[in-house]
Amino acid sequence: MRNIAVIPKGADTLFTTDSVDAQISLWTIFKGRPVFSELKIANAYLTARKTKTQNNYSFLLRKKPAEPSVKKSKTGRNYGEILNNLIETAFENVPEAVTFRNLLVTYEGDNRNIRVNMPLLTVDEGNISSSLTVQTDSLINKLHVEGNINPDDYQISANLYTTDTAGIRIPYIKEKYGAKLSFDSLKVSLTDKVYKQNRLTIKGEGRMNKLLVNHPKVADGDVQIDKGAINYVVTIGQDYYSLDTLSRVTLNKMVIYPQARLITQPSKRIALKVRSAQTEANDFFESLPKGMFETLEGIKAQGYLTYNMNFYVDMAQVDSLKFNSGLEGKYFNILSYGKTDLRRMNEPFEHTVYEYGKPLRTFTVGPQNPNFTPYNQISNYLKNSILTSEDYGFFKHKGFHEGAFRHSMITNIKEKNFTRGGSTISMQLVKNVFLTRKKTVARKVEEMLIVWLIENNRLTSKQRMYEVYLNIIEWGPNVYGVKEASRFFFEKYPADLNLAESLFLTSIIPRPKAYRYSFDSYGNLRNRTKYYFKLISGIMLRRGLISQEEYDNLYPHVNLAGRARDLIVTATPAPDTTAVDSLQMDLVTPIDLLD
Repeated sequence: MRNIAVIPKGADTLFTTDSVDAQISLWTIFKGRPVFSELKIANAYLTARKTKTQNNYSFLLRKKPAEPSVKKSKTGRNYGEILNNLIETAFENVPEAVTFRNLLVTYEGDNRNIRVNMPLLTVDEGNISSSLTVQTDSLINKLHVEGNINPDDYQISANLYTTDTAGIRIPYIKEKYGAKLSFDSLKVSLTDKVYKQNRLTIKGEGRMNKLLVNHPKVADGDVQIDKGAINYVVTIGQDYYSLDTLSRVTLNKMVIYPQARLITQPSKRIALKVRSAQTEANDFFESLPKGMFETLEGIKAQGYLTYNMNFYVDMAQVDSLKFNSGLEGKYFNILSYGKTDLRRMNEPFEHTVYEYGKPLRTFTVGPQNPNFTPYNQISNYLKNSILTSEDYGFFKHKGFHEGAFRHSMITNIKEKNFTRGGSTISMQLVKNVFLTRKKTVARKVEEMLIVWLIENNRLTSKQRMYEVYLNIIEWGPNVYGVKEASRFFFEKYPADLNLAESLFLTSIIPRPKAYRYSFDSYGNLRNRTKYYFKLISGIMLRRGLISQEEYDNLYPHVNLAGRARDLIVTATPAPDTTAVDSLQMDLVTPIDLLD
């Protein structure tokens, strides 16, 4: 056929070509389903145009009458069967030989322009070869494709790469998600498929080199993975999706075995397991994505590391959620610390406070600083009330509290939002001493790894860690450390704080800048803070941290002095007659109170 054109009525030309040479298998005609054995197209132009009022391609998208080819149940479609039908149809219609010369595909819309120029595409004896240029608005990718296809066994593989030093850039990611994504080369393959008992299982491989991701919620800058690969075994059925146990992920020099399962009926159930192979320590650190672990850059170690994680939740019974996670070391020992010495807390050090990503002030954490308070000069009431509220197991655990993570997940799933964290004192300390305060995925993961290194290698004693924590945390407007807090609120030394004052200071740690909301204009504590006093002191009594007499004599009131009083008290003091026992509040439960 020569000089073909497709011109929709009343619209611009959609398609033109100089010539189409096709051979059709006679046997497929007898089967009632003609399939090309050879297809050649030269000088073809496909131009799709869309304006606010019309386009020249919608006639191709008109829905056909539904065919009962896919089984449906009361719970919906079987997507395994749909995908199996799609794969079989696509492979059964692949010509034995294909040659496309000078193929130009364009899309012109009100807000989008796409242009694909393919000088040559060939499929010969299963071998696929093509070069093309893809222009999306102002973004241009020059690509090369090599691969092969075996329709009889449902096998296909393709290698996509570029000679552009900027790599292959994915369009619209920046516009839609505020991110950049690029890679140097990509290999994807389908090696096997089996449809059995209404479930489709597909096997294949994916490989990517020089993957680069940039997103403000991921990290401050670019995150790069030099080599990544996945060998996947995926099963899809009626309300069932799984990444099977034979799947394997390679991250640079690290091998990870993921397993995932999603069942959507009668309730949504999610299971996830991750197990890493035993990895030589230096290979482990070198395999971490660049840009996500800046504090640990250059670290050297000996021994082996292994990571395991298990997660399961039934969305109909969220409280039964199960979670455990752990990094295990074998003969592990740090040889050098690289960019940051994780032992820095053992000696006096300079600490910089950041606010909104900018440095606010710097001070020494040690005896050289007149505001530094040694551990044994801090009121036991304060130390015990903070442990009770923030992390009672601090002196026993190794940096993590799985129960806290579990309860945090339950709360966040129920609220459908991140409303509660599960940070231990160790994690809060590492965040303040070693990392920025930005809430990124990279910072949180790096925080957890640093905590594990410090706690499991005993780089700093627990008492010293708690001492540093009490001397650097925020307690008000430019108020950092226990001595500044004691003076700001009570004009006292930390050793002289009583039970009520200690409970108040503990109550404002989660939101120190909101300390004024703990008081009314007369300087009396508001109801929610009184409830907090009763809750935490009751737990301290049960744990033997205070006596019955101290508990009975506790009155939910503090005498403000100094700068805090001038900022809070604006009216003549009035007596407070609110009964604590009848108070109710929406309280964020301390992580250890739940176990």
